[in-house]
Amino acid sequence: MQGVAVASSTKLAADAGAIVADAGGNAVDAAVAAAMVSITTEPAICALGAGGFLTIWPPAGDPVTIDGYIEMPGRGLPPERFGGGRRDVRIGYGGGVDLTVGHGSVGTPGGVAALSVASERYGRLPWAEVVEPAYQDVKNGFALSLASYTYLEHAAEAVFGWNEQSHRALHHSDGTIRRPGETIWIEELAHTLRRIADYGAEEFYVGETARLIAADSAKNGGVLTLEDLATYQPIVRRPLVTGVDKWQVATNPPPALGGSTLTAMLLLMQNEPVDQWGPHEVAWLARVQEGVLDYRIRNLDLSEDLERDLERLLDDARMGELKRWVTSPSTVHTSAVDADGLACSVTMSAGYGSGVMPPGTGAWMNNCLGEHELNRRGYHGWPPGTRLPSNMAPTVARHEDGSVISIGSPGADRITTAILQVLVNHLHLGMTLAEAVGHARLHVEDQDGKKVAAFEPGLPVDELRIPSRPFDTLDMYFGGAGVAKLNVDGTFEVAADPRRGGGTTIGGR
Repeated sequence: MQGVAVASSTKLAADAGAIVADAGGNAVDAAVAAAMVSITTEPAICALGAGGFLTIWPPAGDPVTIDGYIEMPGRGLPPERFGGGRRDVRIGYGGGVDLTVGHGSVGTPGGVAALSVASERYGRLPWAEVVEPAYQDVKNGFALSLASYTYLEHAAEAVFGWNEQSHRALHHSDGTIRRPGETIWIEELAHTLRRIADYGAEEFYVGETARLIAADSAKNGGVLTLEDLATYQPIVRRPLVTGVDKWQVATNPPPALGGSTLTAMLLLMQNEPVDQWGPHEVAWLARVQEGVLDYRIRNLDLSEDLERDLERLLDDARMGELKRWVTSPSTVHTSAVDADGLACSVTMSAGYGSGVMPPGTGAWMNNCLGEHELNRRGYHGWPPGTRLPSNMAPTVARHEDGSVISIGSPGADRITTAILQVLVNHLHLGMTLAEAVGHARLHVEDQDGKKVAAFEPGLPVDELRIPSRPFDTLDMYFGGAGVAKLNVDGTFEVAADPRRGGGTTIGGR
């Protein structure tokens, strides 16, 4: 058998997966190529200076998660250097978000390093060949996506307008934002990608690109140093694995929060029979989310022993002990599977964007130190070298008959609830992938300590116990799930979220 199925956040990214699959690449090659395109051609949604995770499940081996998430920088800096380089802003996205941007909000990015490790250990093609589609897309200019434009309507000035290089890339000379479909040209980013392709991921961490990033940070009050970049190493972890019906579901383990909360929600959903999305089932879905969110806020966000407290969450969920609590709250993704049964799920995030584009690089940087909902210890509240918390949960599921699914989603704290509902829809309710991804979703928000259920049209919400916030249409606020599946008969299914205008492809045949 041959072939690789890819679902990604844009058709451009999915097509990159097909290009490397046609050249003989496997699911990991395709996912890495698509991810490289996503983080370089979706301005404001993600960035080369991102962090992320990959969950990979070989057909004849155990699953692994490669942790390439953001670290707290600042190695070797005196205490007085911390706390600065910040711009506190509020944007209207998703009903209103407070965040911190600027050079001080930039954490040590591990995304490029993690993609390189995945390529080296599990891919077939040389690194340069996998990076080539991203280089070509940036060199030739790429169209601004609708998802990027939708976010830029809220963030173009506050986040991406204060930095000269960033402003120039996204605005016309009269100051107006570029429109969807307009070509984005960032010549320096093409040069950066050429160096990364030719010299390897090390170029981003110890080469010319690293020196440009560190120098810009030092000049503008940031705490990201050349030592932070040179020291960064991805970590290969053992994923969390749980049973759902006849499936084994592998997802992101601690210290990330996303995989643990997803696993707890999957376990809790099995405590009540769900054979349709009626009023009772929707109310139970909301109570599951509310209970896990409560646990997270009270026990995880400021935990001194995160792995212990996450394990307690999962133990309680397995025993149904959370039920008593429940009944009393920017990112890109690629999924790929191949005909051999290899599956790769990769999620990357640059937060909401810092607006920082170091001169000479063309690369935007993350604002992960300035994401308030993930940094409840406060701005620069972590010791240098600490991996930051994350909602990301790239996931792979394998059926006892040999079928395999790769799934994930962007969407901040909506990542876990989006994946949860797609998995329940497909694995338990029997919807097709397209139906499962396109079905209306609900997400329990925490608004100043009060729980509110945001929901899309089509869900019966008559039995909700908490206030609700209706949306008029399907909305990218609820994530952008991408799913690729290899069926037991060797056929592929693939679906990308209509909320994000994602793309799918099958290559390598």
